[in-house]
Amino acid sequence: MKTILFSRLKNLVLLTIASAVLWGCGASDKTVNLTAQQEQQVAARIAPAGHVSMAGQVAVMSSGDAASARDGGDIYATNCIACHSSGVAGAPILGDVAAWSARLEQGLETVYTNAINGIRGMPMRGTCMDCSDDEVKAAVDHILGNSK
Repeated sequence: MKTILFSRLKNLVLLTIASAVLWGCGASDKTVNLTAQQEQQVAARIAPAGHVSMAGQVAVMSSGDAASARDGGDIYATNCIACHSSGVAGAPILGDVAAWSARLEQGLETVYTNAINGIRGMPMRGTCMDCSDDEVKAAVDHILGNSK
């Protein structure tokens, strides 16, 4: 009987000590101090990925700084060259005057629209998903300027 009583008393003392230790681990101040850079990183991570527009709403796109726009040649070299240098999936090759003339017969706006929305084997924006419409048009202008 003494053994059981001693065992329970020992367990009660250990439980009390463990509770006291864990109680001391809790902080009364729950604030976290972040640097300005950390706050910016958190804001970027939790920013919405998109915006829902209802039927009839007018979407307004901000073009950003003109200085931040990339050059058409850079976009071509990064995203377009893989297909438009070899003709993959029927892509007209840079410098092929006849192929680009046939496309320009449909009108320059149609060529721009096809580059932005994709056509046949060409994916939307030619794989440059972070390109603005103006940047895609600059890449098209670069290709056309080198295909005269």
